[in-house]
Amino acid sequence: MSAALPDKPALEGLEQKWGEEWEREGTYRFDRAATTRENVFSIDSPPPTASGSLHIGHVFSYTHMDLAARYQRMRGRSVFYPMGWDDNGLPTERRVQNYYGVRCDPSLPYDPDFTPPFEGGENASSKAADQQPISRRNFIELCERLTLEDEKQFEDVWRKLGLSVDWTQSYRTIGDDAQRAAQRAFLRNLARGEAYRADAPTLWDVTFRTAVAQAELEDKEQPAAYHRVSFHRPDGETIEIETTRPELLPACVALVAHPDDERYQPFFGTTVTTPLFGVEVPVLAHHLAQRDKGSGIAMICTFGDVTDVVWWRELDLPNRAIIGFDGRLVADPPAALETETARAAYAELAGKTVFSAKQRVVELLRDSGDLIGEPRKITHPVKFFEKGDRPLEIVSTRQWYIKNGARDEQLREALLERGREINFVPDFMRVRYENWVGGLTGDWLISRQRFFGVPIPVWYPLGPDGEPIHGEVIVPGEDALPIDPSSAAPPGYDESQRGQANGFIGEIDIMDTWATSSLTPQIAGGWETDPELFDLVFPYSLRSQGQDIIRTWLFSTTLRAQLEHGTVPWHNAGISGFIVDPDRKKMSKSKGNVVTPAAMLDDHGSDAVRYWASSSRLGTDAAFDPQNPKQIKIGRRLAIKILNAAKFVYSFPEPADAAVTEPLDADMLAELARVVRTATAAYEEYDHARALEATEQFFWTFCDDYLELVKERAYDTSDAAGQASAVTALREAVDVTLRLFAPVLPFATEEVWSWTHEGSVHTAAWPTAPTADEPTGLLALTSSALIGIRRAKTEAKASQKTPVTRAVIAGPALLAQAAVDLKAVGRIRELEFVEADEVSVTAIELEETES
Repeated sequence: MSAALPDKPALEGLEQKWGEEWEREGTYRFDRAATTRENVFSIDSPPPTASGSLHIGHVFSYTHMDLAARYQRMRGRSVFYPMGWDDNGLPTERRVQNYYGVRCDPSLPYDPDFTPPFEGGENASSKAADQQPISRRNFIELCERLTLEDEKQFEDVWRKLGLSVDWTQSYRTIGDDAQRAAQRAFLRNLARGEAYRADAPTLWDVTFRTAVAQAELEDKEQPAAYHRVSFHRPDGETIEIETTRPELLPACVALVAHPDDERYQPFFGTTVTTPLFGVEVPVLAHHLAQRDKGSGIAMICTFGDVTDVVWWRELDLPNRAIIGFDGRLVADPPAALETETARAAYAELAGKTVFSAKQRVVELLRDSGDLIGEPRKITHPVKFFEKGDRPLEIVSTRQWYIKNGARDEQLREALLERGREINFVPDFMRVRYENWVGGLTGDWLISRQRFFGVPIPVWYPLGPDGEPIHGEVIVPGEDALPIDPSSAAPPGYDESQRGQANGFIGEIDIMDTWATSSLTPQIAGGWETDPELFDLVFPYSLRSQGQDIIRTWLFSTTLRAQLEHGTVPWHNAGISGFIVDPDRKKMSKSKGNVVTPAAMLDDHGSDAVRYWASSSRLGTDAAFDPQNPKQIKIGRRLAIKILNAAKFVYSFPEPADAAVTEPLDADMLAELARVVRTATAAYEEYDHARALEATEQFFWTFCDDYLELVKERAYDTSDAAGQASAVTALREAVDVTLRLFAPVLPFATEEVWSWTHEGSVHTAAWPTAPTADEPTGLLALTSSALIGIRRAKTEAKASQKTPVTRAVIAGPALLAQAAVDLKAVGRIRELEFVEADEVSVTAIELEETES
């Protein structure tokens, strides 16, 4: 039943009141039985990383997604809106290590009675040496425990924010269904030849001891120095190169210059020997060599950077890698270091960190006379793992890959075509996707040397010598998924054969977290578990996300949909901008300028925070100053005004004869109809900010001008027709405006709606234009006249309640149709109109005393 009007409507407490009511009534539940594929609006919602805390950027972009969900629900669509938690991978492991003071050591046995040394991270050390080693199974159990706690806290924030999520459709990227979907997709990739295992140079984070994919890189400016070093020609002359990595001299396999560089053309096809180590290497030509960098000729080492990898591959050079998984130079020198002198020089470097090895090589070069001058200091971009704090190295490892179009022109073009089929909002964000696809240099490395994640579901058969049989893998049947090869035996074997001759070993690597998150449409939609549901929701209607993960989440999801289904994963991609601080710097945890949303919601209310987020268009960065959140304060003022204005309007009894007869009332409703058309068109284009702007502008005019103009007539029982017209128009305007504001301000609008309506405003029909007539302009003219009357009284230092003996108002003849209301609001006894193009109060005579 509808509720009685409250004495003093307030925002406080509405989040809990209506959150509980929505959950109890199943307001946002997806009813698959009562819908058809054509009527479904499905959303692939980003699963936030469940490690730590949400930040203001989450509130910003998730509100944008929720606006679309709420609008489409009111348009009569059946909205499939799940929520996921991205709880596997490195961020969770790192948080568990720091929270409990532990680290994973897979060689240790499981302890069923294990109790972590710390709880909450208050006294735990982030240094590995201070953390207690525990078994892999114990470590994973702690990951499970902590992510469940974090997910509950995240859900509480989302509920308070008013996300219209169907919480019966939630999922976890480490849950059984997610693991089953990820492993199923991988096995199908493998069967089609899209997944493969290969030895290759791999970007490696020495801190976390794991491979890193191209999409996880970021450049950081780092101090360095160019060292000018002499290489020796057979004729006794030298060629000088400049390098920032002299410690890689033992790994040098060639010198390279641009084919058009006349300085070095005579030397192409000849050889030089490396300083200190005396290894003969060729001088080669390649178009990637930069003539204007350093001396114009560079040494190719295995491997100093990604360009070295390209040169190594395309010029078919040997591999003399010397950097180990721990970031130190390996003990054994490359076979090419044949002389005692070379091996003795290398022995001084073995086991050293890259930094220490560089210092020692520089000393040796200085002693040998091969260092020309002093190192020249520079700063330059160096590649880091986006979650790491040490530069990446490149090591040779055996890893799993999925083809992504980098080396397959047909697949690359298919992915570009899929990008053209997706409606990017704003459209310019499509270029970021296309640039990423066009700039791929290698297939997607999906294996990670970590612990908490989806296991790669393969085993390797062992030969009679107990060594893996190269190129062969054992796979499970799909009905056996999910499965962990490190603890389960493969088909046809038993556990006693693990690690034995003619037995097997299980893969211990896990999948990159994006290899699971790239399947969120499949996981949430029940691809593996509920095919009927999947057919209802896939391809999805909308993917809503931040611009910084176009290259990772958006691209990888498009790739998996293309490989598995040959289609787009969703038809629309709404891309939010960044939140920046008052200095226009992007807010991020690494910069220490992040604002957490819980306090914002407590201090200002959810509707106010949602208003701030809704005021920004997709793709546009929004500045936020936590010390002076102006936009949030404006939103709170708006929500309070809605409560108070609606209470005032609903205080007038609904008239029996609900007919709009007065021109001013009709024109107001015509203006509102235009706003409805504008807001509807804006929401259809995912332009929520334009919809809000049009609605808000009308609402303030309605409150400040129209309501003041007609309230005397609404009270006047002597004019039954005029009163009925005013009250009917007022109530109609509030009813429509509530629905227009409902996606942005769900709590205030639901509260007001409940005073006079059954059911929820969020399942009510989106308003259609109340009238087909275009506005005459009468409301705007009358508002201008009202402003003129108020200004005239103010300039005369009189109260607005002061009666007016006579007033003359100039303006278009249409204005005379509002004479009754202007006389009432201005307390004007005699009102004269003079026709003119512009509205103005040309004369006003105030009574000497106020009535």
